[in-house]
Formats: sequence, C-alpha cells, structure tokens
Amino acid sequence: MEGTMIQQVMTAPGEIEFRNVAIPVPGPDQVLVKIMKIGICGSDIHVYHGTHPFTSYPVTQGHELSARIVEIGASVKGFSIGQKVTIEPQVYCGKCYPCTHGKYNLCEELKVMGFQTTGTASEFFAVDASKVTPLPEKLTYSEGAMIEPLAVTVHACRRFPEMAGARVAVLGAGPIGILLAQSAKGLGAECVMITDISDQRLELAKAVGVDYTFNTGEIDFGEAMFQAFGTDKADVIYDCAGNDTSMGQAIQYARKGSKIILVAVFGKMATVDLAVLNDHELDLDTTMMYRHEDYVEAIRLVSEGKVQLKPLISKRFAFRDYLAAYEYIDQNRESTMKVLIDVDDSEE
Repeated sequence: MEGTMIQQVMTAPGEIEFRNVAIPVPGPDQVLVKIMKIGICGSDIHVYHGTHPFTSYPVTQGHELSARIVEIGASVKGFSIGQKVTIEPQVYCGKCYPCTHGKYNLCEELKVMGFQTTGTASEFFAVDASKVTPLPEKLTYSEGAMIEPLAVTVHACRRFPEMAGARVAVLGAGPIGILLAQSAKGLGAECVMITDISDQRLELAKAVGVDYTFNTGEIDFGEAMFQAFGTDKADVIYDCAGNDTSMGQAIQYARKGSKIILVAVFGKMATVDLAVLNDHELDLDTTMMYRHEDYVEAIRLVSEGKVQLKPLISKRFAFRDYLAAYEYIDQNRESTMKVLIDVDDSEE
C-alpha cells in the first residue's frame, strides 16, 4: 500500500504532534494493519507527565489496540485480509535465559511498543506476524483494544495456580483491579472482594459481578476481609493500588502462610513491614505483563461472557484529540476507567 499516513508523536511531556509519514511496507514475515482503536493506560499517563522512568522522547505511543489486516507478507501463513486482530507489544531478544525458558515477558532486553520502541498510534502499522493475535469477529474493536490490559490480569491470576475455588481480595478498583476481579471469577474463584476509597469505582465493580465491595476510607481492611470471608480470610491478596498503605494493609491482615501478589507499579521506594511478612511466613509474589497464552485466555473469557469490558469504557476521543484525552483523564481521575482513541471510527 503506497502513500502517507498520520502518526502521533509525543515530542516532550504534554506535547503531541501529528506527522505525515510514509505508510510502512511489511516485510516477508510481517503484516500491515489498519489501526482501529487505542486504549490509554496508567503507564501512558506517566509518559504524558514525564514521570515514566524508562521512556525518552520523542516517542510514538499506543500499545493497547485493535486493528484490521490490510496486507500480508509473502512468508506469512494463517492470516487473511480484513481479519480483526490485536498486537502483543513486547519486543524481546529470544536469546537470554528468560526468553529461552518460556518467559519472554521477562526478557533481559525487553522493549515495549509505545515506550522503548515505536508504538501503534498511527493509521497503519507493520508488525511481525508472530506478535499478531486474531480476535473473534463477534468482539467489537473497542473490546479488542482492551484485551491487552485484560491479559495483564489473566497473567496475574495464573501466578496463583490454586484459583479454582479460591477466595480472592483485590486492593484498588481501577481498571486493572476491576479486570483482575472479573478474571479471577472467570477462572473459577469462589468469591472475590475489592476495596477502594471511591464509591463510584466500587459501584462499577459491583455492577460487573464482584461479590463484595468495601470503601476502606470507611471500614478497616481487616474488618472488610472478615465480613467477606470470615476468620480464615482470603487465600490470595492482589495489590492493584501500589502504595505503602495498600501493601501495608495486605501484609497486616493476610492469613498467615497465604500469598500476596503485587500487580501495581510502585511510584517510589516502598516502606513496608517485612518483619510481619517474615513472621507470618507470607509469600510476596509479583507479576509482569503477559505471554501469548494469557491473550488467548483473555479472549476466551470475553467471548464466553465471563468478563465484561464495555462497562469500563469511560469516553472516546478522535485520533487528532489525543492531547484532549490526557487532559480529560487528569480532570476526571476518580470517574475515569478506560479512555479509547478512535483512530478509525468507521467501524465499532
């Protein structure tokens, strides 16, 4: 496909330009896709504010997306023109120890599109076919753009192999927290509770099927756990808030010998009570992004109606209004869940 396209470029914190560049020509192992929808996440906002520690400028953003295939490289098999897809945005070396042992999400040289390498915020994007995942036709492009954050939470759930029948506590009812709570239910958890200090966010969590919601500005986290699960508490606690308070609550109130999994990224050096962690023989685990199998599972959960994505869509902006989308998020932090950029709004 010849011609030019528009590409978003964040030239400095809070500054976005739109450039006319050549439409990329896909290599033999690549496909060319037409970008449809792009989601904005917390890490993108850090880039907008200039606080992301691993991103320099200029940078083209976009790592949560849906797209349609418009051209296929000569060596590519298994895809078709017009197919609805998403892209897994990790760029990994394939040679380091994690990569050669099935954990390429932990590649020693990992780069992520939109942060350390060019993202998808353009009208067209050429990408290795190995990073392309088909989407069922019944999924909308908007839902397709939210498979990436859902894959994050599926991967987090899989870090606790005993999820079937488990009692799960989630700290933080932001987009990841609510998706994680839904993922846990979809993967067989018996009962899930979520906490936050925003009633608005907790109401949304309740609306998508979370069993118990508690405002920890009004009730102690330990009391909330007792009300939800009784004296045996939760089997696993997920920290999706990522601050000293949330992790402190998790350590203080976890059942002895149980597990805490850190999902959120701490914005500063943590100060937490490791003496209690040690005394209670708690497992403190972490989770990092996802792998292909998490995308497949995420798509299955949505297709089977076990996870609802549409209720989390807060607002949409046209491609040229990228900057306005960030301004909106800053002005509506409590009420905003997922903001989508309509790169192409001709199809939903």
